[in-house]
Amino acid sequence: MISLKKYLDEARNTRNDTDKCDADELLGVTVGAYRSALLDMGGCSLQACPALGGELQQGLTELGERLSPEMTRDALAITEGSVREHLQKWSTRAARHSQLQASEIKEILISMARTADSVGERDQRCARQISEVTSQLQKIANLDDLTEIRLLLKRSAAVLKKSIDRMTSEGKAAAEQARAEISGYQEKLEKAEQIASLDSLTGLRSRLWVESMIAQRIERKFPLCVAIIDLDGFKQVNDEHGHLNGDELLKQFAAELKSACRSSDVIGRWGGDEFIIMLDCQIAEAQMQTARLREWVCGDYSVQGKSGLMKLKVAASIGLAEHQTDETMKDLLARADADMYQRKAAARGDGASR
Repeated sequence: MISLKKYLDEARNTRNDTDKCDADELLGVTVGAYRSALLDMGGCSLQACPALGGELQQGLTELGERLSPEMTRDALAITEGSVREHLQKWSTRAARHSQLQASEIKEILISMARTADSVGERDQRCARQISEVTSQLQKIANLDDLTEIRLLLKRSAAVLKKSIDRMTSEGKAAAEQARAEISGYQEKLEKAEQIASLDSLTGLRSRLWVESMIAQRIERKFPLCVAIIDLDGFKQVNDEHGHLNGDELLKQFAAELKSACRSSDVIGRWGGDEFIIMLDCQIAEAQMQTARLREWVCGDYSVQGKSGLMKLKVAASIGLAEHQTDETMKDLLARADADMYQRKAAARGDGASR
């Protein structure tokens, strides 16, 4: 959308000169290309997640239809925001949908394991019952009766017992094989769930996973505080030293943050250079903990630059909010975020006064 703004501005400037026809053609082609891109994104979302893709496809189609070479810059900015909002909401819902599907598959596999156990027990019960019949037949064979009948009964008993033994053995082997296969599937599912719950860069919990933990704690009405941490001036690190060094700094900061937190704290990457912590305590204890964190995680970090090891000084702003009765998770996070930005603004003011 930023490039579209650029094309529109350049084309409009050109339209004031002599090349008005070329400018009109450029505007038409640019808007048409962006509209096609929105339609393609909608189509891909439908293929990736049929259950949720239709809504995104419809939203992006409607936004594409509104595009026009005559749009003002403000209208274009509003459309850009709407596209971003649609994509963010869809990605969050799609991730939750995938988690639910994984949970459902896990439940099915567990049910299959229980069924396999039940079948094995049933086969064993049947084997015991038929073995009892066999014993009775053998008793009959021991009675003083006609020799031919006794021999026939003994042969029948032997054949029957052999069949039962084979059935029991095969049943146990099948049940063991089913249990082994299901156990393998369960391990793969648990590994997939673990990977999905982690941020790929820092190894901390993902935003979606932390939100699910916060929602569970709110539902159970447990004490809860949320801290949102934002690195100060991180954009400058990326601009001056490159994104790879920026990523390395984020990984080091995440490691320090994890080592400084308590085992009961839930730590995640909120997005970009922001992190989130769920603390299972009230506000007074949470304030002491975040004050300790600030002392621990802020300071000098080292990254490998082109000319050798570089030291970068890292500061962070930490916003904190305690969950209030009947407050939604969205409002709780908004208060913590607002507190973080207020502290960041205050830090800038202190820096300016010095």
